[in-house]
Amino acid sequence: MLCVEIERKRSEMLKFAKEYGLNAQATIQCSQELDKLLNLIQNTSPKKRKMR
Repeated sequence: MLCVEIERKRSEMLKFAKEYGLNAQATIQCSQELDKLLNLIQNTSPKKRKMR
């Protein structure tokens, strides 16, 4: 399930941030992967907001 994968990626990102710092390449890459997952869930949400 996508929500489980998002939580796993969030935990991984926090681990990298604590271990290597916020500006480390591993943290940034993980953050970008998390963003992609969050975008997926936002774009597939049935309650997607309409642009006005």
